[in-house]
Amino acid sequence: MCVGLSAKVVSVEEGTAVIEAGGAKRNVSADLIDDLEPGDYVMVHAGVAIAKITDDDENEAAEVMKGI
Repeated sequence: MCVGLSAKVVSVEEGTAVIEAGGAKRNVSADLIDDLEPGDYVMVHAGVAIAKITDDDENEAAEVMKGI
């Protein structure tokens, strides 16, 4: 099973994004997503931001993860 993590983008620089999820920050590759900006939400898998998601998607993912 593969699990993606939803996270908020804090900053973006040269193909790398700093994301925040659950109070922790980490660097991930942002090469797959064009026009990524701070404040966007992304789905992250294996250290790579794989898709932009909406605020509603982020809230739904957070609720699902609370139940696990």
